[in-house]
Amino acid sequence: MGVSAELLPEFDREMGSTRRTLERIPEDKLTWKPHEKSMVLGRLAGHIAELVGMGARVVKEDSLDFANRPAGEFARKPTVAESQKHVLELFDKYVAETRAAIANASDEHWTKNWKLSAGERTFYDGTRMGAMRTMMMNHIIHHRAQLGVYLRLNGVAVPSVYGPSADEGR
Repeated sequence: MGVSAELLPEFDREMGSTRRTLERIPEDKLTWKPHEKSMVLGRLAGHIAELVGMGARVVKEDSLDFANRPAGEFARKPTVAESQKHVLELFDKYVAETRAAIANASDEHWTKNWKLSAGERTFYDGTRMGAMRTMMMNHIIHHRAQLGVYLRLNGVAVPSVYGPSADEGR
């Protein structure tokens, strides 16, 4: 089994759990945040959706430099969810694009280098597989967990992800 074939079931599971979490964002709380240093709920949901699109870039391009993007380029303006529908449409679009890119990548392609930077500041410089896992998948999982806390603090049932949550699957 090739690298892409092994990665796709994990990608599908994580994106399914992420979608179930995004489906629960309360539209009347999109400007809510738990702390002054925290993102508002709508920005957090938007960030999760836009992160999925990074996966396609990891496969299709050799790098992403946030300091040197043409106008209108990927996430030039941070995505803020305007509604559940808005964030889910964006999420679904990026899931389809990234899934297709993963499915079409060869084993050799996964070993090639990929770099994420903002000018002289490097955030990641390593294999495409490392970038996919660290900068996309793990990053989404991290923020999905944050969103779960936002949901809990707003009295919204948190979906089961890796096993039963306090709200589901008992």
